[in-house]
Amino acid sequence: MKIQPEYACSELMDPTLAVSEFANKIGSKDIDLVIFFCSPDYDLDILGKALKNTFDCPCIGCTASGQIGTNGFQHSGIVGLGLTGGFQTHSFLIQPLTDYSEAIAHIAEALRVDSEVHPDLHRFGLLLIDGLSMAEERLVANLYQQIGDVPIIGGSAGDDLRFEQTMIYDGNGRFIPNAAIFSVISTKSQITTFKVQHFIPGETELVITEADPEKRLIIEINGEPAAQAYAEALGLTVQDLTPVVFSRNPLVLTFGDEPYVRSIQKVNDDFSLTCYCAIEEGLIVAIGVAEDPVDTLHQAFEHVKETIDNPCVIIGCDCILRRLQFEQEGIDQEIGKVMVQNRVIGFSTYGEQFNGLHVNQTFTGIAIGE
Repeated sequence: MKIQPEYACSELMDPTLAVSEFANKIGSKDIDLVIFFCSPDYDLDILGKALKNTFDCPCIGCTASGQIGTNGFQHSGIVGLGLTGGFQTHSFLIQPLTDYSEAIAHIAEALRVDSEVHPDLHRFGLLLIDGLSMAEERLVANLYQQIGDVPIIGGSAGDDLRFEQTMIYDGNGRFIPNAAIFSVISTKSQITTFKVQHFIPGETELVITEADPEKRLIIEINGEPAAQAYAEALGLTVQDLTPVVFSRNPLVLTFGDEPYVRSIQKVNDDFSLTCYCAIEEGLIVAIGVAEDPVDTLHQAFEHVKETIDNPCVIIGCDCILRRLQFEQEGIDQEIGKVMVQNRVIGFSTYGEQFNGLHVNQTFTGIAIGE
């Protein structure tokens, strides 16, 4: 059965009208699955009830810091798609995020049984998680370790850089914090996961001399208050540090030959730095140097097409700091066009998941063939 993705969006801010317009664009034919990403500005109680009353199929989504749809980057409203073509979805609500061992064991057993019943299907996991929970590293590592040979991509919910409350749709009419939804999606079509970033380690290296990984805090760099040392390395003052500065000058760790970005979220009153990912004391990091983001994105999609000739849809999780940089450099519309050309639906995140890792300043995606 050929896959039929039906893209939809609405920028109406009345939640009931927005869901109505969104559903009308998806259409009335039998839908296997709806995936959506929405603005945190909605009355989420009303939006959640409208979604439950409108769609009979599984419905997966969260609040975002901007969406990616058929018009490229969208800053408000709701964006998503309906999928038909024989998709099977098993969604698992994980709450609270402080105690998930039993939930993961249940997921692993359900997957084992499903794989025995339907051995011919391809599967991937889509993980959407409270972006302020600081639980992503542990949760995705445990999930990936226990569920076997199932690739995972995902994103941390956002709230337009307010850092107040990020919400997950529970699949049953409610948006809730301190939760994750893990959806295992099965299809007969080819799938492939990928990640792309456009930063490489630069020549300026810094030593993390004091950190609190559990709180994602860097307390000292080179023996100095972290914000002060970071600002000095850039030739700036602490007062100059903004989200745009962070987006253009992330910290980069290298494991083997693979660079991993550790982006800074904010400066705290004590001059410590809160990051989007945990970072360990004693590590040497470099200030990242950007490659051409348009070229790296083109190359990533071309590489995907070496596996899947003509993907009918790509579900993407793109770090909010990437979008901030694109906007600052005036290339957001160009990047948006590349996304549209490659049939991307997705959102701007507070962090991304790729298999067993929580990463950031990265685009992670799953491509699905026709």
